[in-house]
Amino acid sequence: MECPILVWMLSLNRDVTTEEYDKCYHLVRECSPHARIQYDCTSYRIFSCVWFIFRVLSPLLTLVHPGQVLSQMLPLLMMRHRRISRTKWKDCETSNGKHWIEQSPDDMPPEKFLQSMIGYHLAYDNSLCGMVMTQGRQRQVTNIGLGIKQLCVEPRGVSVAAYAESFAHKLTPLELTFIAPELGDEVVLRRLSILLSLKAAYIKAVGQSRGFDWSRLEFNIPNESARGDDHPLQGWEFRVFKAQLGVQRGGTVIEESYQCACAFFRGTKESKFIWHDNAKDLEAWVQFINIDQMIKVIPKLTA
Repeated sequence: MECPILVWMLSLNRDVTTEEYDKCYHLVRECSPHARIQYDCTSYRIFSCVWFIFRVLSPLLTLVHPGQVLSQMLPLLMMRHRRISRTKWKDCETSNGKHWIEQSPDDMPPEKFLQSMIGYHLAYDNSLCGMVMTQGRQRQVTNIGLGIKQLCVEPRGVSVAAYAESFAHKLTPLELTFIAPELGDEVVLRRLSILLSLKAAYIKAVGQSRGFDWSRLEFNIPNESARGDDHPLQGWEFRVFKAQLGVQRGGTVIEESYQCACAFFRGTKESKFIWHDNAKDLEAWVQFINIDQMIKVIPKLTA
């Protein structure tokens, strides 16, 4: 049985009030206690009002990115969408931090129960939160990951060349040739974002820690191949796609682009890259919602 891949994307497309943040936080605390996220509405106000400053301040002040709270609501929404009560499932975790959802075996044949495990991974960057999930046997579904990278430079005003150089330590010599400055800013930023989102997706799929050396991985995009510690990565499926958002900050609508990648271990002989270049390609397996839609369903997510 082939495990299907589905993705939920939550757009933080407008400022969120303190009252709304409180509702989100208390929902997560009640329904997802394993998340253990500290309350930090101050961070959300900084993010909402001066979102680009948040990226500079958060490492210095240990601020909590709002995506840490809001992304935890996506599994709740997904299970609600499947009409499965919160009392009928539990969140489980492997020794290396990989999550899966186990449904109640009540009124379920044993063979169906074994195939009902839902592996998932959460990710976020700036105004976009996401969840990738699949269903099958527990050992099949946990090696799944999602990478999200906004196509922009940080801090604002820095050149694309300087921004790309700041990630050189995460790339291999071959990968650096893919983002040579002479290729132009647009190409360099897009390719860098693809490489980083793919690496993030794989690292999370295998449950590596934050201190993992990203340069141990190499993605040869033209050849559609991947290597780890100079050995081929076999059996993986990589899906690459973009998300376009219209985000309102301080009364102004800002267009934001994100590069996204999913990594899932299928155990096949070879690895496979799937590229989705337009919105129609995504309709079958990626669902986008905005913050208004999420806030509206909060009362139903505890049921």
